[in-house]
Parts: sequence; C-alpha cells; structure tokens
Amino acid sequence: MAKCAICEKAAHFGNAVSHSHRRSNRMWKSNIKSVKVNVNGAAKKMYVCTSCLRSGAVERA
Repeated sequence: MAKCAICEKAAHFGNAVSHSHRRSNRMWKSNIKSVKVNVNGAAKKMYVCTSCLRSGAVERA
C-alpha cells in the first residue's frame, strides 16, 4: 500500500550496519500521504508522495 499513485515510489531495502559492522535488515519508507486529488474534474482519494505534492504533479481537491 505504501506506494505513490503518481510516480510509483515505494519502500527501499538495505542493511543497518552497527558500529561493530554487524548487519541487519532495514527499510526506508517513502513519505506517502492520503490526499484528495482532482482527477478529470472529480475528487478522488489517492496515496501520493510528498515530492509529487510539492512539485505540483497533482492538484489537490
């Protein structure tokens, strides 16, 4: 669910590396917001990342 409806940005996976260099799994979650967006003149609720909101890729309802 944590995926941008506009740019398809989702979570990224990698390793958390401790001071002693032991590695464990971790993830970076994208900053996704549930917003009302104008789509073809009608308001629709979508999950959009904040970079798409700031860039003006979508128009809020």
